[in-house]
Amino acid sequence: MNNKSLILVVEDDAAVRNLMAVALDTQGYRYHLARNGAEALIEASSHQPAVMLLDLGLPDMEGVDIIRRVRSWTAMPIIVISARSEDADKVEALDAGADDYLTKPFSVDELMARLRVALRRVNADGSAGGESAVYENGGLRIDYAAGCAWIGEREIHLTPIEYKLLCLLARNTGKVLTHNYILKEIWGSYTASDVGSLRVFMATLRKKLQTGGGEQPYIQTHIGIGYRMLKQDVRAEEVP
Repeated sequence: MNNKSLILVVEDDAAVRNLMAVALDTQGYRYHLARNGAEALIEASSHQPAVMLLDLGLPDMEGVDIIRRVRSWTAMPIIVISARSEDADKVEALDAGADDYLTKPFSVDELMARLRVALRRVNADGSAGGESAVYENGGLRIDYAAGCAWIGEREIHLTPIEYKLLCLLARNTGKVLTHNYILKEIWGSYTASDVGSLRVFMATLRKKLQTGGGEQPYIQTHIGIGYRMLKQDVRAEEVP
């Protein structure tokens, strides 16, 4: 059960910290609180929480530095919760290894929805025992061994680049992937102008997923940042 998972809240503002603590407590989650970066690193290493909720503006160190240090030993989902709303801040945090980014002020319902998504991914990864040969998400099915994809019983005809993009998004379902990360993973080297080409490929991929019979959009666009594969069976809890 998700509510048995330990959540680490890293927030120096007492009012916001208490708000998140009350929300977690109401939903039955276990949680630890950290007021600065030093406490966050100690808690993360000693208690191994399932998810970290991280503020970027801490008194002793930058949240991005915490993300990079935590990523050196764990793939634990990190949801950034910050008043910094510029795209550059979001991209930097996501490129450093954060899984999601929520801007203050935020609604508690939205925070809980994003936390549930992160925990479902943790549970799915933990129960998989390694990557499955077949990926299923709603009506979408990808057979990695055969190199084919279907919506329902209908095969989707994809170009090699489109298929690579689909697999990359699928393997990171629920996680925002930045333009730079996708370009690096798919093309290796790239320039800023290549983002335009990526948008074209994403547009054609999205169209093929929809014309293949998908009732809900699979790919969510984060304008100026990147893309995310949505989990179809929890669509109602996703943030638009």
